[in-house]
Amino acid sequence: MGIVDSLNAGWTQLLDLLSKVIIPDWTSVVGLLPILIVLGVVGPIFTILMLFWLWYFVTKPRRGVVQLAEGPYPAPIGSDGYPIFPPGEPYCYHDALVYPPGATRCETCGRELLVRCPKCGLGRAAEIDTCGNCGLVLRIEKRAGGKALRPVAGPPPGGAAVA
Repeated sequence: MGIVDSLNAGWTQLLDLLSKVIIPDWTSVVGLLPILIVLGVVGPIFTILMLFWLWYFVTKPRRGVVQLAEGPYPAPIGSDGYPIFPPGEPYCYHDALVYPPGATRCETCGRELLVRCPKCGLGRAAEIDTCGNCGLVLRIEKRAGGKALRPVAGPPPGGAAVA
């Protein structure tokens, strides 16, 4: 075999290889159609859904921080200048302090604490567990250590919240 014959054989092999790539076997291409549909249509839709889920997970609204309140805390002051006492929690009107559930006497002045009924809004002594107006029974036992949960409006004093 000469150089010309080996060059012709190499050229023929190259043309056979190129003909398989340029002119495909259509029965095998049609057999690959389900795989191409899954990769070309379902794959991008699934990717978009996963990216949307990730975006929602990162940007979804979160609940506010709840911290433990030890002892009394000052009642928020309304626009009229008077303290706003939350319903169902004992408070001292004289000192404008809100106490944790279960407290009955003010630590500052020694007066009896009051409670506003969550149902009808009528005030009564914190020692009485039943509202005289609507009959709502509000028995709140003192928590261990005198700690109560209350929502916090912003980050702790002195800087941003720790992540």
